[in-house]
Amino acid sequence: MKSTSLRIALAAAGALLLSTAHGEEVASVNTNFRVTGSDRVVVEAYDDPVVQGVTCYVSRARTGGVKGTLGIAEDPTEASIACRQVAPLHFTGPVKQKDDVFSVSMSLIFKSLHVVRVVDTKRNTLVYLTYSDRVVSGSSKNSVSAVPMPAGTTIPVK
Repeated sequence: MKSTSLRIALAAAGALLLSTAHGEEVASVNTNFRVTGSDRVVVEAYDDPVVQGVTCYVSRARTGGVKGTLGIAEDPTEASIACRQVAPLHFTGPVKQKDDVFSVSMSLIFKSLHVVRVVDTKRNTLVYLTYSDRVVSGSSKNSVSAVPMPAGTTIPVK
C-alpha cells in the first residue's frame, strides 16, 4: 500500500515539474461548447532555451468542462508543431544530437506532451518532433518541423 502511494506521489510531483515549461498562449478557438467551459484548441509559443532565436508553435486540444477547469481532465494526444527562426540565432552552448526541449502535462499525472530537438548535421538543420506519452503506453501520433541554419551558421554539436 505504501509503495502504491509513493508511486502516485512521485508521478504527481513529476507532472507538476513537467507543467513548468515556459509556454505562452498565443491564441485559442472553441471547438465544443460546454456550459461549464468549452473544449478548445490552443496555440502556444515555446522559445528554445538553447537556441535563442527559434520559437516553436504547438497547437493542441484542451478539454473543457468541470474536469478541464480543475486541471484533472486528460487532454487528447493530437498536437501539431511549427518551429521558426524569429530572431538572429545564438547558441547558449553546444547542442546535443537529440535532446528533450519541452514537456507539458496533458493530464493530472499520466500523460505528457514532448518536444524533442534533433540535429541533422548533414543538412545543417534543427528538426523538432512533438509526440505524447503515457506512463503505461505512448501514442504514435506526432508532428515534425525543421529550422535550417542561415548560410555561414554552423550548429555546435556536443
